[in-house]
Amino acid sequence: MLDDVGLPQKRGLGATIMDWDKLRIFHAVAEAGSFTHAGELLNLSQSAVSRQISALEDSLKVPLFHRHARGLILTEQGELLYRTAHEVFGKLAMTEAQLTESKDRPKGPLKITTTVAFGSHWLAPRMHEFIDVYPEIECHLVLLDREVDLSMREADLAVRFSPPRQADLIQRHLMTVNMHIYASAQYIKKNGVPQAPKDLDKHRIVVYGEDVRPPVPDVNWLLRVGYKDGQLRRPSMTVNNVYGVMKAVQSGAGIGALPEFMAAANPDLVQVLPELTGPQFDAYFVYAEEMRRSKRISVFRDFLLRKVAESNF
Repeated sequence: MLDDVGLPQKRGLGATIMDWDKLRIFHAVAEAGSFTHAGELLNLSQSAVSRQISALEDSLKVPLFHRHARGLILTEQGELLYRTAHEVFGKLAMTEAQLTESKDRPKGPLKITTTVAFGSHWLAPRMHEFIDVYPEIECHLVLLDREVDLSMREADLAVRFSPPRQADLIQRHLMTVNMHIYASAQYIKKNGVPQAPKDLDKHRIVVYGEDVRPPVPDVNWLLRVGYKDGQLRRPSMTVNNVYGVMKAVQSGAGIGALPEFMAAANPDLVQVLPELTGPQFDAYFVYAEEMRRSKRISVFRDFLLRKVAESNF
C-alpha cells in the first residue's frame, strides 16, 4: 500500500525495510545534487552511488530523483524521504555527541558557525586560547553569512547577530555592537576628510553587496546618511561580506561603515564623521535545546563571555 505521496507503507512482516547504508547514500546524494559529488564525499565511485540509489528506488518501487543532464532533482517522494532522513541523521548525530561526552573533561567535535566578518576578524584569532585549555575538543569553524539549522545539527552552536526565530533554540546575549564610518589613512591623505554627511557624495563609498542577504539589518545605512525621503547615494563598490568591505576600505578603495570590533584593532583605519553612529546590533550565543547539558557548549560559552568582557564591548 502507498501513502498519499506514493511511498510504501509498512504493513506486517512483508513490509519494506530500508537499508541504512542506502539511506545514508541517498541523503548524501540529495544534499550534493549529483552522484559524482556525493561519491567524492563518501569515497565511492559514481557508478557505485548510482547503483545504490537505483537499488533503493527498486526496493521502494518509487523514483526518488529526476535525472537531468545538469544534475538531479528530488521527486515528490524523494523530498519526503529526504526530510525524514535529514531529521533522523540530525537526531542521531546529536545523540552520538551526548553519549560520547566525557564525564570529566569535555572532548569530541564542536562545530561553531558565525558570520564571515566576526569569525575571521574576531573569533578565529582567539581560538588558540580555547584550544590550549581544551585540547581534546576538535573545533570546526563554519563561517557563513546565512543561518544554518542548529536543530538539524548543521552546527552545534552559533554566534548570530539577530535573535533566533526557532522556539527550540537557547540564546545568551553576548554583546552589543555599534557601526561607525571609516577610511584608510592613505585614502584620507589623497581625498581629504568629509566634514558633513552630504560631503560623502564627493567620496567613493564601499558597502555590502545587494545580491545576498546581509548578516545584520540595515547594514548599508551609509548610503542614506545626509539624505531624506528615502533617497540613497550610489556606491562605488559592493562586497558580499563585511570582512571584504573592511579589506577594501583598508586598501584605500573608499569609505565604509564597519562594526567597531573590526576597526578597534586596525591602526590603518581612521574614523570619519565620528558624530554619526550607525544601527546597533546584538550578538547572541545560540544552541539547540538538546545540547543544554553539553560540556563542550558550556565551556565554549564561558570562554566567549570572558573574551567579550576583555574586549570591552
